[in-house]
Amino acid sequence: MKIVDSPENKSGFFYGYLIVGVAFVIMFVFWGSFYAFGVFFNPILKEFGWTRAMTAGAFSLCSITQGLLGIAMGGLTDKFGPRVVMTFCGLLLGLGYLLMSQVSVIGELYFFYGVIVGAGMGGSFTPLMSTIARWFTGRRSTMTGIVAAGTGIGALIGPIIVSRLVSTYGWRISYVILGGFVLAVVLLCAQFIRRDPAQKGQVAYGDDAEKKKVRKQDIRELSLREAACTTQFWIVFGMILSLGFCVFAIMVHIVAHAVELGISTTRAANILATIGGASVVGKVLMGNAADRIGSRQTFIIGFILMTAALFMVLPARGEGVLYLFAAVFGFAFGGCVSSESPIVAELFGLTSHGLILGVIALSFLLGGAVGPLLFGYIFDVTGSYRWGFLVCAVISFVGLILTSILKRGQVPI
Repeated sequence: MKIVDSPENKSGFFYGYLIVGVAFVIMFVFWGSFYAFGVFFNPILKEFGWTRAMTAGAFSLCSITQGLLGIAMGGLTDKFGPRVVMTFCGLLLGLGYLLMSQVSVIGELYFFYGVIVGAGMGGSFTPLMSTIARWFTGRRSTMTGIVAAGTGIGALIGPIIVSRLVSTYGWRISYVILGGFVLAVVLLCAQFIRRDPAQKGQVAYGDDAEKKKVRKQDIRELSLREAACTTQFWIVFGMILSLGFCVFAIMVHIVAHAVELGISTTRAANILATIGGASVVGKVLMGNAADRIGSRQTFIIGFILMTAALFMVLPARGEGVLYLFAAVFGFAFGGCVSSESPIVAELFGLTSHGLILGVIALSFLLGGAVGPLLFGYIFDVTGSYRWGFLVCAVISFVGLILTSILKRGQVPI
């Protein structure tokens, strides 16, 4: 198989662009269905009478399962490639949603959603992002941002579609439709993914230029064990944990918060969709900016905006302010997400990128497990979401501090 010097001088299509396209579609389906949990939240509460904390706990368990298996999926991607991994995860995710239509007791909710859906979601980030990092050394943040934008498009469209499905067919039939859609789309798209350019007789986009850049910065290729012995690893771990705490707490509870303020369920779902739409803009624009100003700087900008948005929403009771909050918050977290995989590649190299990114992604989901549960508990105790927003604002500020002290180079602990 002939290896070309660069995708530009190959007389044909650079397969990496197809990888970006199918990865975008998979991200759209995975995260659009995942974020729709906020729409199912109130109908499930109404039917069973469970507490908000108890119901949100299934989402928290899902996040923990997703994070733990995300590490394994990252390692399997390094070894076997993303096609097998994504096929397996697509099967689990679709099955989980189909089973959700049969929930009758709290234990089934936790098993079907917390375990099976969580296991399927284990392939929703790390395998795809690690694959993009291997196909693009030049424009890596831009392409990562485009793929990550699939989560935002999903969050923008998914809740709206699901809200209408639930209004028309009820939440149980809606889960059947969702599960079938996931199975059909993900299993098809997964067959087009390849682990790296060598499998298609190509090299990564901008590979020569990036090699010069890497040599200049003296970045070594680290294993997970070696990376975990650096202060940078644990700083990034804390940054992403802070991000996950805030993002999932807001995504799960913002619809319920808006309804508490007297806003209709459909309009409240539009606020959730606005977060998703703004995150798309943030991922694309800030991903492109990160190729010029660096991933650390985009994280700083993102945390500043996120903290400001959370403090802004504390006294807010009007629908207009909630839409403004959604726009700023979505843009901010979108910018941070687009730089997560690139900053891991910049600090620790590509040899064990999938495994290292899987562990870093676990921190996002650990934060995501605690955030919604604590948010729901605070409401159950106080009868208000105000203190929950304040906690999120403080956690976001902690993320900003950690990003500010992150230094370049692999400094041992």
